[in-house]
Amino acid sequence: MGFFSDFKTFLMQKDIVMLATAVVIGAAFNKIVTSVVNDVIMPIIGVLTGGIDFTQKFFALDGESYASLEAAKEAEAAVITYGNLIQAIIYFIIIGFFIFMVLRSYEKTKKKENVEDAPAPKGPTQEEILLEIRDELKKQNT
Repeated sequence: MGFFSDFKTFLMQKDIVMLATAVVIGAAFNKIVTSVVNDVIMPIIGVLTGGIDFTQKFFALDGESYASLEAAKEAEAAVITYGNLIQAIIYFIIIGFFIFMVLRSYEKTKKKENVEDAPAPKGPTQEEILLEIRDELKKQNT
């Protein structure tokens, strides 16, 4: 039974539980970001670029001119779908921006907590002040 109890202990470690939680939240966050990109950002970019649907942008390697990506796939032509790359880059930038905003706000809350928890800076002790006064009086008298 030592193996299974060790495995259970391993699974119940704080780091493992936190990692599992992060993975689940990350998967849900991925769906939110995908929806933001596909349903909000890309239509706006499509309007700004004159109705271009980036997922339909491709280059056929056989040199033929196909009316659509589906037509090229039906003809079994090798295609480079550079529009998907453009969309993936936009997706990456948006994810990076969201993560930056979350981490930035987290760091701000941590700084506020650290300022509130920090002890007041210590000044000189009474003995040090009295010694400084004594030294100043000696300087003035000589």
